[in-house]
Amino acid sequence: MMMLSSGEQLSEVVNLGKIPAATQSVPALNKALAILEMLAGARAGLSLPEIVKRSGLPKSSVHCILVTLQRQDYLCRNEITGRYMFGLKLFSLANMSVGGLRLREQAAPYLHSLMRQTQMTAHMAILEQNEAILIAKVEGPGGARQATWLGKRMEIHCTGLGKAIIASLPEPRLSELLRERSLPRHNENTIASEKRLRVDLAATAKRGYSIDDEEDEIGYRCIGAPVFTHGGELVGAISVAGTTIQITSENVHALAQRVKNVAASLSQVLGHDSRTLSASATGPTV
Repeated sequence: MMMLSSGEQLSEVVNLGKIPAATQSVPALNKALAILEMLAGARAGLSLPEIVKRSGLPKSSVHCILVTLQRQDYLCRNEITGRYMFGLKLFSLANMSVGGLRLREQAAPYLHSLMRQTQMTAHMAILEQNEAILIAKVEGPGGARQATWLGKRMEIHCTGLGKAIIASLPEPRLSELLRERSLPRHNENTIASEKRLRVDLAATAKRGYSIDDEEDEIGYRCIGAPVFTHGGELVGAISVAGTTIQITSENVHALAQRVKNVAASLSQVLGHDSRTLSASATGPTV
């Protein structure tokens, strides 16, 4: 049997990954993937007319693709706004590929406990591409429903989850992140300057929890706390979210203590030793 040199072996492996130019792509699949990529960049989802306008595709073709993806649970449609967003299956596939599904499974009972203790919606998010990505949600009973969904990308500077995460980052990583991202203003309460944000993050790191005081959306508040794993490595954050009637100046500290306690319990299960100090837990400088 003829033996190949290492160079020839490498060349053969590379060639195995090449797609022959004569092999045709599937047009409908190309269109569906383009629509998914379009939706990935839309924070609040897109309606059928918006997708048709952006894609330049016939309305009938877009509608058929959307219905197919929705039937397979890759997309979901908000019945009130008519906007299409990523569905649970699509997000679950992505999670399984990076091991996030196990994290969700481990976090689930703690989020349910937090929801029962506070009677508000509990969330968990991780940091990905300088955004907070929602990976788990337990809806609170009754009241106003939170406009959040699995896979939603959220701002890091004006949400409870985002601020809880970045307040726990090492200073070099935080500085890099703030250089790469702008701080868009959502309303008059949004912290839109790096100096003010750093002051807020320093306070967050000191007390162990973050507060979104109508900074992302008027009428809603959020309290978040970081979650750690082995060696004090930051893995994400959990939070409770509610209306300004549910989260008030009178109960915010008691609610924050519940969030911190649940975050600490989850961290312990993930292998974090609270006695271990790490550079990632020192918090940002002002």
